[in-house]
Amino acid sequence: MGEKGHMILRRPRRLRQNKAVRALVQETHISVEDFIYPLFVMEGEGDPEAVPSMPYVNRHTISSLVSECEESFALGIRAVALFPVVPVERKDDRGTEALNPDCLILRAVRRLKSVLPELVVVSDVALDPYTSSGHDGVLNEQGTDVDNDATVEILAKMSVVQAEAGVDWVAPSDMMDGRVKAIRKALDSAEHSHVSIMAYSAKYASAFYGPFREAVGSQQASGQSYLDKKTYQLNPANIRESMIEASLDIEEGADILMVKPAGAYLDILCRLREKTKLPLAAYQVSGEYAQIHAAAQQGWLDLQAVRDESLLAIKRAGADLILTYFAKDVARELA
Repeated sequence: MGEKGHMILRRPRRLRQNKAVRALVQETHISVEDFIYPLFVMEGEGDPEAVPSMPYVNRHTISSLVSECEESFALGIRAVALFPVVPVERKDDRGTEALNPDCLILRAVRRLKSVLPELVVVSDVALDPYTSSGHDGVLNEQGTDVDNDATVEILAKMSVVQAEAGVDWVAPSDMMDGRVKAIRKALDSAEHSHVSIMAYSAKYASAFYGPFREAVGSQQASGQSYLDKKTYQLNPANIRESMIEASLDIEEGADILMVKPAGAYLDILCRLREKTKLPLAAYQVSGEYAQIHAAAQQGWLDLQAVRDESLLAIKRAGADLILTYFAKDVARELA
């Protein structure tokens, strides 16, 4: 009986009273099939190299990359996203190494597909690992901004060489205008219509990317402690702008849309889920991963509990696919 003798008819706590009941009515579930595992690959042989700002994350040689992917595949992870650590001496102002048919990332793709043909390999399409500026495209003559159309031309060619190496999905992360259409046209013209495009449709000019840029060396190449990419990445204050970008990517032929970062942009993810029937991906980026680990190392947060809650929130907001550095750890626990 409630106040003044009135009976309480609806008691939502009845469905929270024990673990079994809570499990039966749980609305959102994380499974290993949700994950795309981001991995860094570097030149050399032998053991991987730790990324200092990202605990338990490594830069892999091709041989250690294969071993990591074999272990992950055995745990049920079916997709990986590869990011190259390009030596400084191979960077230039036009990112020409990206079109080298024997470049690091293409050698890694070919090796992976020969060993694990059923693994879905996703390749990054952007020039920031390859340019001496650390920007996602080539700079204009004044060196003051990225030249959109010149960059798109290179990205289309880059996608074709990646497809020829055996990638399953290309993932343009550059945020140039018109790049999805150009990439789709180039792939189809080169008889790679089977290759999917996972477009970084809502990639924000976020402060959460620092550890990633350290890992791939784009920040160090530029000689800057902070790379300003605000002329092409989205303003964190804007929602409608991301909806415009997503609409354009859909029109231009994207197969999957992505929101990046994930945790601070769940509202964007939710809006996109209402807008489209296409699969949605969300990238729990390096800064999100690093801050959870940092707080856990101080004893301020429970690592596993916060990790799992953060992934559930991303899935609950509408993501079909989650790129996360936690993928292998969670897969191991789910196995």
